[in-house]
Amino acid sequence: MVPGRAGSAVILAEALSTSPEGLPEALSLVNGLDDALVHGLGRPDETHLEALADLAAVFAGSPLAEPVGAAVGKIEAGSVTDEHLLALAGARSALFGAAHDSLLSMVDAATGRTREPYPADVVAKTSVPAGIRSWLRELAIVGWRGVDHEVAAAGARAVPGLLEDPQHRRMAVLIDGLAAELRAAAPVATQPQVPARRWADLWSRALLMSQVQAPLTPIDGRFLILGADLREHPTAFQVQVHGLLETGDEVRLVRTALAAGKVDTITGPSVWRLLSGFPVLLSALAGQRVLELTGMLLSVSGDLMWDESRAAAGEVADPFATARVRLGSALASSVAPLDRHPAVIAEPVLLEGYKAGPAGLDLGGSVLPVDPLPAAGPLTPALVSASSACIGLLRYDAAGWSIRPLAVQATVRKKSVAVHTADWALGPTEAKAAKAEATAGQAVEVLRERAGRLLRK
Repeated sequence: MVPGRAGSAVILAEALSTSPEGLPEALSLVNGLDDALVHGLGRPDETHLEALADLAAVFAGSPLAEPVGAAVGKIEAGSVTDEHLLALAGARSALFGAAHDSLLSMVDAATGRTREPYPADVVAKTSVPAGIRSWLRELAIVGWRGVDHEVAAAGARAVPGLLEDPQHRRMAVLIDGLAAELRAAAPVATQPQVPARRWADLWSRALLMSQVQAPLTPIDGRFLILGADLREHPTAFQVQVHGLLETGDEVRLVRTALAAGKVDTITGPSVWRLLSGFPVLLSALAGQRVLELTGMLLSVSGDLMWDESRAAAGEVADPFATARVRLGSALASSVAPLDRHPAVIAEPVLLEGYKAGPAGLDLGGSVLPVDPLPAAGPLTPALVSASSACIGLLRYDAAGWSIRPLAVQATVRKKSVAVHTADWALGPTEAKAAKAEATAGQAVEVLRERAGRLLRK
């Protein structure tokens, strides 16, 4: 069950098994554009032109009508400019934004969650360097099937320059990841399948990457951690911490994130060493402690701008007790318009009273598949299958809803245990895992020492 409402497990199961009206049609339009990007906008055939015309027709009467219509007309005439691509990326983002809002509204209704509207006066200014725009345009013209080693490498060459500017580091990570995937698949023409939606997501996100000029509010309060979502890519590692912020009488859902670049040889529990510069947050994660915040900056989308100097560890607080008592009444923030996409939905929920099995968590009418578990934490499929309670993130992708566990309560050898993804934030607590990490973790120290030498030179 989800705390805060009687019979809410049944309500949630019904919500997760229902598709919002218009969702299949919206995704069909996106698929048409994505297929055109696979083939290449420089040489669209009749099928792709028809898909683009359908896209333009849907936006007739909207603020995007003129730019999208003009973009489709110019592509049909054999002309592709940055302005036209930006219009197509905006239309694609708008369709996914509508899908995101519909899906999230269903979850909010089922859980009784109240969501604060996103401020209308927040300005987002696109900020994409010319070199990156040129590369993104080339990708669109040749299509994914036209990407060879030379085209893929062109994106990677721009990354070092982006990393030098703090404002463009998010862009750098995105471009680095997309370029790495393209290099690994090049020449893409020889691949049996193309991850069309994923690459189109990254491509359109890069085109629309913006600097949001939103106010950051300094806050004082208590940050009660619910759990941590561990995200690992061959070139990056991120820990996104979800929790409740208590400020006076208000309780709000917030999150904060730590990230570090890495190489693909650093995996498993060793990735935590990359974040050793954040001992306050890591200690709180490993020890399930409350964090007392003073002057920490909070964005309108509910993101804490983490600053170790503004946080101090407090008393121990059981995340499951926190979720049962406070999660049901917590105020949630809305997602920024350009970030709205079904794939970014990550709603913290407490599930109880389900039946766990190989297919997932049966809520009594709807089976919720379990996402793959991170190798950097102690959670295992066996623990999830033996669990009776789960704090997790509700997620959505092309296959439907799923749950990403952040913590579970289970019975192991007749004893009740609680296991969290971030239990190993200060190193593995299980002997076998600790021994393996000590050996694998040497790579982090070697790379750090070599980097220090280069900087000293």
